[in-house]
Amino acid sequence: MSESLSISWSAAEATVPQQVLLSPEKLSNYDLILRCQEGVQPDRAAFTELLRRYQVHVDKVLYHLAPDWQDRSDLAQEIWIRVYRNIKRLQEPSKFRGWLSRIATNLFYDELRKRKRVKPPLSLDAPRCIDDGEIEWEIPAERPGPDEDLSTREFYDCLHEAIADLPEVFRTTIVLREIEGLAYEEIAEITGVSLGTVKSRIARARQRLQTQLQPYLNS
Repeated sequence: MSESLSISWSAAEATVPQQVLLSPEKLSNYDLILRCQEGVQPDRAAFTELLRRYQVHVDKVLYHLAPDWQDRSDLAQEIWIRVYRNIKRLQEPSKFRGWLSRIATNLFYDELRKRKRVKPPLSLDAPRCIDDGEIEWEIPAERPGPDEDLSTREFYDCLHEAIADLPEVFRTTIVLREIEGLAYEEIAEITGVSLGTVKSRIARARQRLQTQLQPYLNS
């Protein structure tokens, strides 16, 4: 009798996880990513929910990088294909947002290199050098104003080339800081490096950009 009860109880325990399995919509972001990492391929329902939660973030990154591109949705699709194929490699689910930003940024610059001539991905105010070495810029209206002249467009082209030529770790940190507007502490958490390393990378990235953009910064 006791043996029969033990077998029955074990069978009941084995069925409990399936019975209490939460739907993707009720999972936290962390648990949702873990669900996507289970199995041979990401769970389709879980991945759909992940896409739903982070699509706005991807759209924001791409808009800030390329407000004038009409095919941003195609690039967004490619980003999610890359995420689907590589999400199992993400070792720290809590850093998914930064990982996603890096994929979006890298794919954008890969695409930028393929295009012989593109409109400015960033609409920036006239750049100027500040005491702490930062280049001051902001994201204005979707379309450049009518007073945008040739020298400004040349500056954009030079800026894009300069950012694209940065090493990946520098490019990621400068985009997270200057385009997404994240604090140093947030960037450190996302990229998994110390606060000092983040500040060093951003400073070196700014130095490289300022060197290449010096003719425009002095004008």
